[in-house]
Order: sequence, then C-alpha cells, then structure tokens
Amino acid sequence: MSLSPAPAGWDHAAALEEVKARVHIAEASWGRAGSGARVMVATKTWDADAAVAVVRAGGTLVGESRMQELEAKGDALRAAGARIHVIGQLQRNKAAVAVRYADCVQTVDSARLAERLSRLCLEAERELDVMIQVNVSGEESKAGVHPDEALAIASAVQALPALTVIGFMTIGLNSPDEAAVREGYARLRELRDRALIRSEQGAMDLSSAWELSMGMSQDLEWAVAEGATMVRVGTAVMGPRPAA
Repeated sequence: MSLSPAPAGWDHAAALEEVKARVHIAEASWGRAGSGARVMVATKTWDADAAVAVVRAGGTLVGESRMQELEAKGDALRAAGARIHVIGQLQRNKAAVAVRYADCVQTVDSARLAERLSRLCLEAERELDVMIQVNVSGEESKAGVHPDEALAIASAVQALPALTVIGFMTIGLNSPDEAAVREGYARLRELRDRALIRSEQGAMDLSSAWELSMGMSQDLEWAVAEGATMVRVGTAVMGPRPAA
C-alpha cells in the first residue's frame, strides 16, 4: 500500500472553504439557504499526515474507502478529532476495522453485512451509525441495493441491536446530463421522505434516517439541489496527487 503525502504548499483550509462556498451558493440558488449541507473530505490514497492536515484545517468529517488505509490512519485521525465515515464498499471480513474506527458506515447494502456489524458492535460494547447504499443509477458497476428494496432493508437493519440507520447514500450516475443525474438524486430523496412519512404514521421505525449522502466534486450542485445533507469531495480539497 503506497499512500501520498500532502502536496507541498497546498492550502487545505482555502481549498475547503472554496468547496463550502460552492455548497452555500448552490443552497441559496435552489431555495435551501441555511440548510447546512456538510462537506465530507474523501482521503483515499492520502497518508495519515495529509488526512490529519485537512482535519486540522476544518475538514473534520472524513470519508475513508479502503479498510487497509483506515487501519493505517485511524488512530491519527481519531486523535485529530475526525468524524470518520466508511464510504467505500465494505467486505464482511473487513467489518472489524470499520467497527474499530468509524463513526458511521455509509455503504451497508445487505442484511448479512449489517448483521456482521451488529455482532461486532455488541462485542465491542459500542453503537454504530449506518446508512443504506442505494443504486439509483442502475449501473452494474455501482454497489447498492435496488431502490425498490431500500426501505425494507433499512427497516430490517434498524431492528438490529447496536445499529442506527441515519439515512441513505448513493453514487450518482456517471453522466454530464444534469437531468439524468438529478433524477437519481431525487429518487433517493423520495425514498428518504417516504421512510420519514411512514415512520410518522407508525408503519416503520426510521425516524432517524434523514441524512442524504450524495454528490461529489463534479456534481455537488445538482445533489444539493435535490436535498443532499452531505457531499463527498476528494481532490478539490486534498490537492493534486503526485505524478506516477
């Protein structure tokens, strides 16, 4: 595993403020001013010092994709005060690393993974927030449950001990077509809204599932327009990676 150091002279704080400004402008443009969508900084392939540098610059919400990397960086991130979310596909045999370091696993896409996380949390005597990853684009290359199955799986996961479903996550359609990308994000929002309404009606217990993690550097404005509560941004905050 080869991890990159922070680029020489890179100003993480200024870069983070630029991304936050994009979010704030998008919120104002789409009638969501003050809604408080947060920026999660994706630190995949960056070393512990680079990840800690962005935390100290104000990027305390950190997303890690690979459990081998999280194992290498977790203690340093924790010491720096990071809130760590797992945002990459999680194999059940790596779930123990997530339970050791993460505040939230955003990529729960099966009951078997959730059951494994629940058992590990009980053994560790801790609670864990989770999100249900939904494949709203229909692309075979993307992980996540089918939208038609998302609420049933979310309800089943919520019933497990030590886990709390706090919302839904997706990776948007890989397309420059704004309407098509936003259609997927709108579908995730509609799923979330249905979960909250059905919880109010007593049909299920998903009143905690209000988060929407969607949108990345190239399409965060479209995600904010459709209700994102957090967007995931990597290079725009972390800086350019060294040439191979």
